[in-house]
Amino acid sequence: MYPGKWAAENPDKPAVIMADTDAVLTYGQLEDRSLRLANHMRAAGFEKGDHIAVMAENRFEIVEALWAALRTGGIITVVNSHLTAAESAYIVDDCDAKVFLLSTRLDTAAEVAAECPHVADRIRIDAAPEGRASEVFAGWGEYEAVLTAASAQKPEIEPRGDDMLYSSGTTGRPKGILPGATDLRIEDEGVPLIRMFTDLYGFAEDTVYLSPAPLYHAAPLRFVMTTHARGGTAVVMSRFDAEDSLAQIEKHRATHSQWVPTMFIRMLKLPEEVRGAYDLSSLRVAIHAAAPCPPEVKRAMIDWWGPVIEEYYGATEGIGLTVISSAQALEKPGSVGREGPKGIVHICGPDGEELPAGEVGVIYFESERTLFEYYKDETKTGNSRHPDHPDSWATIGDMGWLDEDRFLYIAERTTGLIIAGGVNIYPQEIENELVLRDSIVDVAVVGRPDDELGQVPVAYVQLAEGVGPDGEAEEIRAWLGESLARFKIPRDIHFVAKLPRTPTGKLVKRKLPDPGPVAARR
Repeated sequence: MYPGKWAAENPDKPAVIMADTDAVLTYGQLEDRSLRLANHMRAAGFEKGDHIAVMAENRFEIVEALWAALRTGGIITVVNSHLTAAESAYIVDDCDAKVFLLSTRLDTAAEVAAECPHVADRIRIDAAPEGRASEVFAGWGEYEAVLTAASAQKPEIEPRGDDMLYSSGTTGRPKGILPGATDLRIEDEGVPLIRMFTDLYGFAEDTVYLSPAPLYHAAPLRFVMTTHARGGTAVVMSRFDAEDSLAQIEKHRATHSQWVPTMFIRMLKLPEEVRGAYDLSSLRVAIHAAAPCPPEVKRAMIDWWGPVIEEYYGATEGIGLTVISSAQALEKPGSVGREGPKGIVHICGPDGEELPAGEVGVIYFESERTLFEYYKDETKTGNSRHPDHPDSWATIGDMGWLDEDRFLYIAERTTGLIIAGGVNIYPQEIENELVLRDSIVDVAVVGRPDDELGQVPVAYVQLAEGVGPDGEAEEIRAWLGESLARFKIPRDIHFVAKLPRTPTGKLVKRKLPDPGPVAARR
């Protein structure tokens, strides 16, 4: 299903409510505006399988662009608005966007616009900046004018599209995750993701879904899509705030919500009188994913909110899923659930051999559905496949083990992935930047535990001969800030005489010295 069905039945029902302003996008408006944007794209030569990129803060236009892409058979990439201009422009270029929607409210908007002159159809959301920055938006369309000029006539056939979100690459460049092709139409009800979330979590016409996270992440974007496919209302926060999240649940009588463990931790740290001041009884399901949740945090949330806490383990790649309920989590603390919704779990050794219960290995999911591809990266795609079952078994590199009841536990990531507050950070990307600095001879980036974020990146740096550590940490951070998003910059920088490497040059991270006192903190 899609917004057109609900627009015909109840055009004035809110499809999206912006939590901070109470602004409402009705189903009638969502249907009309997404259709007009889709028709504009078609008139400009956009075809099934073409790509559209959107970069904006949480706002209605992301949702409108999502449905415009879905109803043209297009592929939408929502770009992380917290990246640097260079990082953002790389994604817009790499995804081969034929259409690019950019919010001029973003601090990096003018820089990104200047680096993306090659996109055929560039549309700015909001007014162009004043002064010299306005020059880079010369020739850009203006979003509202584009919609006004576009046809509101619905085509006879609307092939269904999909999203292509980006996962950071271990070689320093993020890669688009291209889903398998389908022959679905926009009105079809057999969309696997929507059907699965409906079966698991009961999304329906009376759903009120609270989204406290950025819509450039896979889960919020796809849960909003599922909410609209079922005729519910999505309440979108501009940013997460612990107390305001509770207030929004009470105000809108939210039935469904999606979180990362860091959000749980921050809400649990609110004073008792604040936590008890809000009525949360409307919640039926509070879903969390994206990062490991400490068992004691989950237990505290279940004690507070009741048995509505649900966890799933999966990935943007969509290769598989495990789920675990509140009751199961209390019986199996630390587990991320059992297989079933999207395939069978296999734990495999270094040669691909399947391991018995209790042994740690690489996690593969076996699925009958069409597997994803890493866009324009055959090598990375090939490395994600099982050597003996390349057409049906895939992995994202996580390590784990199954117990005797086939509950899955995550051990570590072969890629060294750092998950900070639900955001993926690959050490290699940071290391690749640091080694370019003349004052640095060798470097290693790892994650260290953090009470709120789960993990944060820290760096071990071997300085060049004659370079002292005084003031160097601050200079390194400032230098990194020119090329990397702030959340990727190491929280601590530890200067060491030499990094532990094997004769072949492989870094042995377990032999890194104990950090001891913080050497330098951002």
